[in-house]
Amino acid sequence: MNRTVLFLSLAGSLALAALVLGLPQVTQPRKEPPPEVVVQPPPPPQPPLQNTPGSLTMTSRLSHPYVPSGSSEVFATVDLTGAEVPGARRSPVNLALVIDRSGSMSGYKLAQAKQAARHLVGLLREEDRLAIVHYGSDVKSLPAASVTPAQRERMLQYVDGIWDDGGTNIGAGLSAGRFQLSTAQSEFKVNRLILMSDGQPTEGITDNDGLSRLVQELRASGVTVSSIGVGTDFNEDLMQGFAEYGGGAYGFLEDAGQLAALFQKDLQQASTSVARGVSLTFTLPPGTSLGEVLGYNARQSGNQVTVALPDFSAGQLERVVVRLVTTGERVGQTVRVLDLKLAYTDLIRNMGTENTAGLSAVVTDRAEEVLARQDKDATLYSVRARSAANLKKAAEALSEGRREEAALYIRQNQDMFDQASAVAGPAAVAPEKAAQQATLDEYESATSDEQMRSAVKRSKAKALRDFGRVGSTY
Repeated sequence: MNRTVLFLSLAGSLALAALVLGLPQVTQPRKEPPPEVVVQPPPPPQPPLQNTPGSLTMTSRLSHPYVPSGSSEVFATVDLTGAEVPGARRSPVNLALVIDRSGSMSGYKLAQAKQAARHLVGLLREEDRLAIVHYGSDVKSLPAASVTPAQRERMLQYVDGIWDDGGTNIGAGLSAGRFQLSTAQSEFKVNRLILMSDGQPTEGITDNDGLSRLVQELRASGVTVSSIGVGTDFNEDLMQGFAEYGGGAYGFLEDAGQLAALFQKDLQQASTSVARGVSLTFTLPPGTSLGEVLGYNARQSGNQVTVALPDFSAGQLERVVVRLVTTGERVGQTVRVLDLKLAYTDLIRNMGTENTAGLSAVVTDRAEEVLARQDKDATLYSVRARSAANLKKAAEALSEGRREEAALYIRQNQDMFDQASAVAGPAAVAPEKAAQQATLDEYESATSDEQMRSAVKRSKAKALRDFGRVGSTY
């Protein structure tokens, strides 16, 4: 095979992969082969960039460190990890537990919620502070107090007296929890509200925007909000939004019997917090434009894009994947693709901290070099995030009864991971392909409304994790 045919073949293969993976598009090769040259072995790929001056480690990667001349689609992935603090005593917490006790919670659900609340009370120490709020159509509260032995007994008795009644006034429950936390908020580094619900808001503020604003106000005041949905009747988009806007975690449980474990996990996350007020800002240099930030609400102003992230506990991992279009004009040129700034309050050192980093690519006219230098991890992370976008669409289609459309999105994901195996390796994508097949099987076997709602909620929770919200999705 002569060199021209070989080059065209490689370019064609790259273009085919680009249809699925979003790989850089190679410019049309020359019709005549270049002069005979000796090609030296390429140096090893540049390692991912790490930056760790504070309680968060930032590791950034570019899917394609080498790009063809012209415009190319590339993905940047940024991993953020909370520092481990071996042997550290957990921080005292100012906690409000807000429990839905509307009529739909009657029986098993409310019994398990009360048992989980008792378990949480037993985990707290005297330096912790707890308020217990329960809501139906109205709201009742046990005022926040330090968890002394005497107060602990009072709290347990109060939990025993919770009964099911009325509609679902989530807004009133959030407001009551906020008030209880405010009575001692300035005395604590960690102020957290855990909301639990099994249904749709039916009284008080019922629109998503109004409730989301309440949570954003809580967050702005220094309170972190986590949300736990129980059963299959709650609004998962609303509850996921609470966790995102509130900087906390989201959990979905079909079985209320697992509530105690989730309450304990959220307490552990809150009490080992190492960073809060976390934001990641992407600055787009000339020649780079934003495609999308996958799975996060992003705010763009000029050439800067900012993503708000949750509070971080020790060891917590969150990942952000960004699709970009960058332009390289000259072979051999190093192109600045992206500048990063991570800003947060370091709770270990009790000070504001900023980390910065940058990602660059080299322009090449060799299609095989673009493929050879492709970052395996960044490619896998980007395909996983893109599959999450499809999974979310599939869940929406299923919820509206469009089964064939939902199945099509899942099959597209299977194709994407098949293509990714050429870069990341079959073993790396095997779990992903198995998970997609399991989702497809679940969709096809769901025959009742209950089963379909369950499949929708599981898919949306999985999509959050696949977008990169690893530590903030239970």
